[in-house]
Amino acid sequence: QVQLVESGGGLVQAGGSLRLSCAASGRTFSRYAMAWFRQAPGKEREFVSAITWGGSMTNYADSVKGRFTISEDNAKNTVYLQMNSLKPEDTAVYYCAAKKGYGLGFSASLYDYWGQGTQVTVSS
Repeated sequence: QVQLVESGGGLVQAGGSLRLSCAASGRTFSRYAMAWFRQAPGKEREFVSAITWGGSMTNYADSVKGRFTISEDNAKNTVYLQMNSLKPEDTAVYYCAAKKGYGLGFSASLYDYWGQGTQVTVSS
């Protein structure tokens, strides 16, 4: 089974930066995609970014494009989300997710494994 643990969340002022980490453990799949989702109070869980594990494809939500960067460190079995130019509307619980296959799906229902989430709060 795959286990995902997020870290790196916290409180930051608008315009600041944070780097989230998602450490993966357990048995993986032959083809794998990792993603970040976020959920603010009263809102649906929304897609943020995704990357093919060990691959070259990435995808971003329009709301974060140009500000966030997803990357991976295969040696550490870790996926990162570098968040720059943070805005108050980025405030949410951020979740790491994984699924079989390299398809970078936007829907949370496509993902098989989830981390516990890490809180990101951006003050005005």
